[in-house]
Amino acid sequence: MPSRRVAVIGAGAAGLVAARELLREGHSPVVFERAAGVGGTWLYDGEASAEPLGAGGVHGSLYASLRTNLPRECMGFLDFPFVADEDSVDPRRFPGHQEVLRYLQAFARWFDLHGLIRLETEVVSVRRSGDASWNVSYCRRKLAGADAGGELQEEEEQSEVFDAVVVCNGHFAEPRVAENAGIDGWPGKQLHSHSYRVPDQFHGQVVAIIGYNPSGMDISRDIASVAKEVHVAIRAAPAEKMQSSTAHANLWLHPMIDGAEEDGSVVFQDGGRVKADAIVHCTGYKYSFPFLEDDEEAGVVAVDDNRVGPLYKHVFPPRLAPRISFIGLPFKAIPFLVFQLQSSWVAGVLSGRIELPPPKEMMQDVAAFYTDMEACGRPKRFTHDLGASLFEYEDWLVERCGLERIEEWRKAIYVAARGRVRDRPESYRDEWDGDAQLLEQAHRHLAKYL
Repeated sequence: MPSRRVAVIGAGAAGLVAARELLREGHSPVVFERAAGVGGTWLYDGEASAEPLGAGGVHGSLYASLRTNLPRECMGFLDFPFVADEDSVDPRRFPGHQEVLRYLQAFARWFDLHGLIRLETEVVSVRRSGDASWNVSYCRRKLAGADAGGELQEEEEQSEVFDAVVVCNGHFAEPRVAENAGIDGWPGKQLHSHSYRVPDQFHGQVVAIIGYNPSGMDISRDIASVAKEVHVAIRAAPAEKMQSSTAHANLWLHPMIDGAEEDGSVVFQDGGRVKADAIVHCTGYKYSFPFLEDDEEAGVVAVDDNRVGPLYKHVFPPRLAPRISFIGLPFKAIPFLVFQLQSSWVAGVLSGRIELPPPKEMMQDVAAFYTDMEACGRPKRFTHDLGASLFEYEDWLVERCGLERIEEWRKAIYVAARGRVRDRPESYRDEWDGDAQLLEQAHRHLAKYL
């Protein structure tokens, strides 16, 4: 089977497992990572962005108190269990971000990936070089020591040619910000969750938070510990008795924001209003591939309302497959597991062990998927939301890769955890009923890899 020289962009969870799967398939991966260490989004950066509503050059998007919203048994890679051991910094089932970083660092060491990774090296452009290769331009950026003023030193841009490119740059870097009428004249301060680290700056204030997905749920409670009042605007607010919807006496749920006014008021869609000191946007992120945007000739993908496309099964652009692929776009998934399955598929396709349909057939599949979404009234921004189709997608990848079926206990633990997030948002990480039998199955299965 042919061996390819493959550029992997990013050394987070997706990039690390992509490199491992490419190695297993006999390829030669080179991993480019702009940060000073592996871990991607799990590499905590205590510095907040200088642009409260933008990325501002800050690498990380983690807040200090963040814990996983999935239990560790179903969160890890299939053959490298995420278990608590003597090296754990947080042995809880839903550990803090430091434990996830430790796990990814251990994964990189165990599979001897560090020799493949070029740290503090940012990919600045990816362009087609002929019909079957890619020219990857990159630049090393290193923070100088104190004796040199601690400034960022940038070396001259370099280029190399690769047979294929695997894009694993994540999607927690470019903030999405809610558009609210009158916000330009509103006098308070605004912040995106990308720039949130600790709640201290909101002490004694009235804070409005937009969004109630995992980050909104966590950050609202974090801020409520120091703020006078916290008012959360969510898309599916309960119709009655909003004050009783949380366990915090100073935290209320509201419908979405209708507008903001010059006197500091934030007005909700039900007519309610509060005078707020700050608005925190927990509104997610945009998919962004700045190293591809200038390549008009290649026309790899377009991003339209957070739809990255056209992509066959969220991975391959039909016209250019398999020479370029994308790992890790889906959300509402079991991330590390999906990364591994996608990476195994990509590696097998590049070696010729797994066959892709013809480009025309892949485009027809993409078109049919888009048509189904439109018929169901689903906006484009939900293109990569696996949601109810998660297990179907996983099983499809497993079949293509010739792997063993995903264990039922893993799926059952995931479903139970999702249900508890909905029903017990205050305590789901520390209270779980009825998991004893599932945990016994999980630990018995995972023990063979320890």
